[in-house]
Amino acid sequence: MNNALQARPLTGWSGSPDYFKIREYDGYDPDAVLDVLHGRAAIVMFRGMVPRDVCDAVADRFWANTHRRVRGVEAPGFYLGAYSWNKPTAQYIAESEQVNPILRELLDVPGDPMKQFYTGLGAALAREGAVVRPAQHDGGSAAIALLRSWHGAGVFALDPHDDDSQCADPQMADFERRHVVDHQVAALNICLENDSEGGRLVYWNVKPDVESKRALGVEFTGSPYPLETLTGYESQWVEVRTGDVYVFNGAHVHAVEPNTAATQTRTTLAAMLGFVDDRTVVTWS
Repeated sequence: MNNALQARPLTGWSGSPDYFKIREYDGYDPDAVLDVLHGRAAIVMFRGMVPRDVCDAVADRFWANTHRRVRGVEAPGFYLGAYSWNKPTAQYIAESEQVNPILRELLDVPGDPMKQFYTGLGAALAREGAVVRPAQHDGGSAAIALLRSWHGAGVFALDPHDDDSQCADPQMADFERRHVVDHQVAALNICLENDSEGGRLVYWNVKPDVESKRALGVEFTGSPYPLETLTGYESQWVEVRTGDVYVFNGAHVHAVEPNTAATQTRTTLAAMLGFVDDRTVVTWS
């Protein structure tokens, strides 16, 4: 990839100030998640939704779990679950089916935050005649969650990227998730650990168009976007603390800021979700 392409500013869609503002809530409001899924809001934040003891219980189980894995150079850190990024459907489903029992056991705690989130969202969707469930393929299901802790030490712990491009990956053309590209892709993050300075979500008001993605070679991966290509776009630097739950439109370029101290951790319980038709929201990892 040449430097001229890297330095070219992105082109794409940007939302209004009302759409792009952070909508904050004390506790959980599932109807606000619908605003993200329907494209009416960019990001919603539920402050202190998960009690500290629940966060500690899930985080402790994550760090003690022998199935926890190390992720490589592009997004260094630890994880437990299955990534759908840049792999064939069959591989992802096989990995998901293997890890789902482990995830269910880990999340079997009083006040399971994933259960709370989806129970509330399911009730809100039911009023629209819709349901939420894991994405499926040939009798298998997507991973129900992904636990991860970022440890990148550069400008970002997780480089600028989007979550929309991977939904169009030809390797997963046979996966139910592909229909989300016709709707809105949403990212769910439940913060289990982050008590130091730093670790903010960085969120830009641009959904890159296909032409920009192709020029940068990220059409099906969505990563990484050189920082200089984002010049001129409004950004939000979102403070995230233990117990906060946030949902945002993942088609916007976003990144994760490093923690300021090497001894601190930023650990999240996460998933992706989006409509695949008027009556069905699917989830994956």
